[in-house]
This record gives sequence, C-alpha cells and structure tokens, in this order.
Amino acid sequence: MKRKIISQLKSWKDSPYRKPLILAGARQVGKTYILKEFGKQEYDNVAYINCDGNSEIADIFAENYDMSRVLMILSAITKQPINPGKTLIILDEIQELRKGLSSLKYFCEDAPEYHIAVAGSLLGVAMHQGESAPVGKVDILRLYPMSFEEYLLAKGEDRMLNILQNKDWTTTNMLHESLTLLLREFYFVGGMPEAVKTFLATNDANAVRKVQNDILFVYRSDMSKHVSPNEATRISMVWQSIPSQLAKENKKFIYGALRSGARAKDFEMAIQWLVDAGLVYRVSRVREVGMPLKFYEDFNAFKLFLLDVGLLGALCEMEPSQMLISNKVMTESKGAFTENHVLCQLMCTEDVHVYYYSREDSRLEIDFLVQRKGQIIPAEVKAEENLRSKSLRTFIEANPSFKAVRFSMSPFKDQDWMTNVPLYAISEGI
Repeated sequence: MKRKIISQLKSWKDSPYRKPLILAGARQVGKTYILKEFGKQEYDNVAYINCDGNSEIADIFAENYDMSRVLMILSAITKQPINPGKTLIILDEIQELRKGLSSLKYFCEDAPEYHIAVAGSLLGVAMHQGESAPVGKVDILRLYPMSFEEYLLAKGEDRMLNILQNKDWTTTNMLHESLTLLLREFYFVGGMPEAVKTFLATNDANAVRKVQNDILFVYRSDMSKHVSPNEATRISMVWQSIPSQLAKENKKFIYGALRSGARAKDFEMAIQWLVDAGLVYRVSRVREVGMPLKFYEDFNAFKLFLLDVGLLGALCEMEPSQMLISNKVMTESKGAFTENHVLCQLMCTEDVHVYYYSREDSRLEIDFLVQRKGQIIPAEVKAEENLRSKSLRTFIEANPSFKAVRFSMSPFKDQDWMTNVPLYAISEGI
C-alpha cells in the first residue's frame, strides 16, 4: 500500500546531511512494512534484523561500539553484504536491544557512509526509561495510521484523490455523496494497515473488527510489559475511559471520570505512557492566542484522542452495521468520532501543531487551533448538518486577523470570515 512517508524517506536517503534514521510510531501502523518496501525500491539489498527476543544480536554492543565489528556481525546474521549507500540496514524493535539507541551515535560519527534505519513501537516509552537517542546524531520521522487520502489510494480511488488534492472544489462538490460514503466506510475501517488490507481483501466487516480487536489486545498486553502492575492498572483505566471522555459535550479530560477523587498526580504517568507509546494524542488548551501557541499552553487542561478512528469504534464496541449503514455514527456521542477523525487527519499533515482554545471566564470554546506555516487557523468541527457557528464567529469578531475553518459534512464553501471544508478534505482545507 502506498504511504506518503515514502517521499520523506527518499529525501532522507538523498540528503548530504543524512544521519541514522529513527522511524517512530505506535505498534501496527506499518513501520516494518514501509521500511522494507523503501529498501526494495531504493537499495540493492536490505539487511533486516528484528531485535525483539533475538539472542544473536542481544549483546552486540555489550563489549564496545567498534563499527567494523558490528557491521561484520550484522552482515553475518542477515546473510547480506553491507555496502555503503547500497544496503539499507534495518534494526526493528530497537528499544528491545541493550544500548541499541545509544549505538546510533557511533553509526553517525564512525560509519556515516552506511545507511541505517531503526524502528520501534515503544520507543517513546524506552526513552523515558533511560535509553535515550543521542541528541543531534539522528534523524527522526513519525509514522501514523493511514490517512483518509492514503485510504483512497488503497481503494484505487486515485482520480478522486487527485481532484481533492488539486482543490477542484466545483468537481469535489459534485462528488460529495460518493466521498461521504467513502468517509463513512473509513470511520469504520480506520487507518491501521492490517484492517485496511483485510477490508480490501475480504469486504467482510466482521473480519475487519476482529483485526481491530486483536490490535487492541496487543496494546493492552503492552501496557503491562514495562511497568509495575499498579501503573499498568492506571494506564488501562485511562485507556478505557477515552470513549466516555470524548462523548462529553466538553471533551476536556476529567480525572474524576476515572474514579471518585482521582487526581492528576495519580494518573499523569499513565497518560504520559499512552502518549509515549503513540496510542493517544494529547491536545492542550491555550487561553490566549499568539505565535507560537506553545507559549500559551495550559498543561492542566487537555483532551485525549485515540490514534485511529477505526480502533475507537472497536473500543466503543460500536456495531459494524451501525457504522457502515447508518449516518448516525457521525453525529452520535456528540460527534466523538468526527472530532477524533479530524484530529487524526491533522496529525498526518506535515508541519502542524494542534491545540484547543477556551477561557475559564466564558463558555466560548474553539475545537482546534491549528498552527501551520506561520499561521494560526481556528477550526470548528461539526458532525451534523446544523452549521451554526456562534462560538467561532464570536472568536473571529474578537480576532479579525484570522480566517476560520469549519469541518463539516456540508460541501466546500468559502465565506469572507470562514471556509467550510468537508470532512473528507481536511488536509486540503488547512
């Protein structure tokens, strides 16, 4: 399946300033597949090693970081010649290898002519537990679940995607019904590559849901892999609470929803674990608006979103038939699926930083403030056809230098103060 990150990987390969590459991302988002595919396309051969439970490589850095010795061992294990610029070395699940991340410094300094890429599903967790990547000695890319655009490519809807990417809004509006049906399908299938592959191969919604449930099972297993039983319980509590948190009118994360009397200090490590593992996205509040938004971040108020809208449906135990046949899924639970979908698509867009806006002294709230390419874009999400945007208009009246975006199920429409962008064209609307 085609992934947009391939172009970034090619840029990495061709860069004169190339360093060892870390490809980060949650488990099952396709890191191994995309690195192998990239290696097939761009190199003479690939030297691939999975470091998880691999006794052959476990002590490769125990003695020293002699790169000539290391490269000789990697070649022997993979049975591949390792030539500068001709071979892609892939170390998968690098966080399971003792001193694996630390070794990247020596690949950078002592063997820069070799091309090495590493991947790991719990890299963020490992870095918070003392195994940190050497600062300034690595390049880092992040892989997310497939975007709606990548889903269209997988479906063979290349022409539809071209129309969207060319921002041919007249033709797009003519195709509104077809694109809406594809979007509803995407709400169910989501962007986990195995779920997409299964849907395309079988057209069986129950088979897709089994894949999603299997992924959720693996995630729950990971939650107890590197932490104490008490901390694993807290992580699971936060994880299981996300659907109900998103179903609230105000989607701000509430600790009291986990258990009576729960406080931030009891669960902040659990939330950080989920963020580090790439399983949730944390969107912080800002109370003031200015560049950069990071200056105005309020760490005490935030929303949590799941990494994939398809997995959200599985975690919510939503019936596949409801999601594929009924329009209600886009509006039920106060638009939880829709807001989660929008955030996931924004995360897949390059050079984007996302916050939300609210003030304690008013009921005014803006779903997302998107910072991109030196601009701040206030964005509202509408799951239904009711397009009244009182809060958004009030915000723009107070901040007339901004132009707002409203993501909704209505066709594209450009107004003086706001642009309505369909939910199937989020990347093109930002």
